[in-house]
Amino acid sequence: MKFNKLAITSAVILGGLSMQLSAATEWSVSLWGKPRAFTVHVEKLAELVEQKTKGDFTLKISYGGLSKNKENLDGIAIGAFEMAQFCAGYHRDKNPTITVMELPFLGVSTLEEEAKIAMALYKHPAVIKDLARWNATLLMPSPLPQYNIIGVGDAPKSVSDFAGMRIRATGGIGQALASIKAVPTSVTATEVRTALDSGVVSAVAFAPHAHMAFGTTAAAKWWTANLNPGTVNCPVVVNSDALAALSDSNREALLGSVDESISHYISNYQGKTMDKWGPLLDEKNIQRVSFSDSELAEFKKIAAAPTRDAWIASMTEKGLPAQELYDLVTSMIGK
Repeated sequence: MKFNKLAITSAVILGGLSMQLSAATEWSVSLWGKPRAFTVHVEKLAELVEQKTKGDFTLKISYGGLSKNKENLDGIAIGAFEMAQFCAGYHRDKNPTITVMELPFLGVSTLEEEAKIAMALYKHPAVIKDLARWNATLLMPSPLPQYNIIGVGDAPKSVSDFAGMRIRATGGIGQALASIKAVPTSVTATEVRTALDSGVVSAVAFAPHAHMAFGTTAAAKWWTANLNPGTVNCPVVVNSDALAALSDSNREALLGSVDESISHYISNYQGKTMDKWGPLLDEKNIQRVSFSDSELAEFKKIAAAPTRDAWIASMTEKGLPAQELYDLVTSMIGK
């Protein structure tokens, strides 16, 4: 039997190319909403990983196409995708250890400090074990500034005016607001604008980027400039089996790009995002509401210690080293 030499050569070349293509690794990444300040570190990570591996390892980012945001950790657990972002307050029972970062009035003052403390917390053995239940490895945080509240209707003149107000708030922020008799309501970020427009909530607690990204400024009449009850902890996680299956070089490219990605995130947030915030409030004629030092001190007195003590007691009952985790976080604040 005679063989066409050109056909054989072509087949060999194509076969080799096919093997090269099949050897490349692509991870699916589940985010939500749209590209914004909250996701720039994931976008940067994808860029760096592709550059460092010359395309051998890529991150394919999806904004809501793979999972609902409250189900991202479940998707990681079953291997539906390899990387995802989620917020601890969406499902506190699934990730109790990292909810320590969501306690109100912790006193974290900068995004750099927030990121540094979160990364230290993520390396604690109890936290690693906690997330291992979901076959998840914490990769990096999404450091956020203090949340403040945007609302419709009459602006509050004092902290006591929040009594009875339905406010979209999760985690420790929700608990803090409940302590002043507000009604915290859990609404996902993507549903917030509809909830505000329909009257399901009268106000929304978000960081500035989220107020802009999810359209709360379009309807808002007022914004609390200095309430500062706390923030949320929203890590990026990877499927542990997928991480272990990476080649050494690809794993090094991924893990070695985390610090640069976080630095890019912080620079972008402190620059582009915050530069837009003040002018947007002015453009929309949104009233800035400030509270007196005495009122803020009273709010902190009512909310901080009771919420902290309740968290430590509850987590200790679950067999978690709650006091140790709290001490780890607070010992790093201001240093």
